[in-house]
Amino acid sequence: MKATRQLHDLGQSLWLDNITRTLLDDGTLARYIAEDSVTGLTSNPSIFDAAIGSGDAYDAAIHAKALAGLAGEKLFLELALEDLRRAADLFAPVFRRTAGVDGWVSMEVSPLLAADSAGSIAAARQIHAAGQRDNLFVKIPGTPEGIPAIEEAIFLGIPVNVTLLFSCDHYLAAAEAYMRGIERRIDAKLDPRVGSVASLFISRWDVASNKQLPPALHNQLGIAIGQQTYRAYRRLLDSPRWQRLAAAGARPQRLLWASTGSKDPNAPDTLYVTALAAPNTVNTLPEKTLQAFADHGKVDGVMAVDGGDVDAVLARIGQAGVDIDALAQQLQRDGAQAFVASWQQLLQRIADKASALDHQAGGVVR
Repeated sequence: MKATRQLHDLGQSLWLDNITRTLLDDGTLARYIAEDSVTGLTSNPSIFDAAIGSGDAYDAAIHAKALAGLAGEKLFLELALEDLRRAADLFAPVFRRTAGVDGWVSMEVSPLLAADSAGSIAAARQIHAAGQRDNLFVKIPGTPEGIPAIEEAIFLGIPVNVTLLFSCDHYLAAAEAYMRGIERRIDAKLDPRVGSVASLFISRWDVASNKQLPPALHNQLGIAIGQQTYRAYRRLLDSPRWQRLAAAGARPQRLLWASTGSKDPNAPDTLYVTALAAPNTVNTLPEKTLQAFADHGKVDGVMAVDGGDVDAVLARIGQAGVDIDALAQQLQRDGAQAFVASWQQLLQRIADKASALDHQAGGVVR
């Protein structure tokens, strides 16, 4: 049995951290679903920028939409949602079979709104309405300004993938926002079943900290943060507050592992997949990591519900000079800034393509 199927069978969902029109057109995504137990996917500005810039798969659509008067964010939103609707339809059988627990795709609000609560809420409503799929998450960053937007979106019945979480505290703030939104829905006599995941970024911890740590502690911080957060997640699900919400029909906001591709060439390419095996969670895998784990990955037990030795590991890392709390805030700020840069590059790439395609068409037709 493939290792990907073993993870699926122990209760972890594997989602592809990628989407391109080529993956949809040539059947690759359908093959990942059929052969590698992939049950969802995520997207972000960097993914779409790479997809649009890597070939001509989007050229005809960009040209047609530009001729129709679309530009900038509006053009990109239509382009991205065309892909995500197709992907959502591929995952629809999973969505139905799991009664909405699995089978999701994700579309991010503009990263320019990371510090704009009202703007994020408005964008989430727009994407949710335009998406026209029940299994479409709107990604909202778990920044301090994003937390009120997450609560309001959940209250409005908009499924949310909370992104850019880096620490246990970040996760708990997102979980609190989710529960407040559900509680408000219950008070308003609305259906408490609103899908959500909370995406904790893993590998960036090690990219940032390895240079400060002795070799014996390399590539341990990201996994330790994951273990610490998983412990908090399981405690929350056992809490009287959550049990009351579950009794009213609410579903857990699942913990999702993001940024799980190994960045250290000296580390195993399946490092974070093996280490983060845990029931009732999601792991979003870059395409290379999915292929590597399907080929030679191993499932070696599951994460400890009680955290195992995580406190001792974090203490050693702190004693070695890493300020974990400060680094968490820095990683979130850097992540938000990186998404802004990718967003701006993406919109410029689309504008440049639209202009070049218009010029080519003009040269041929006129």
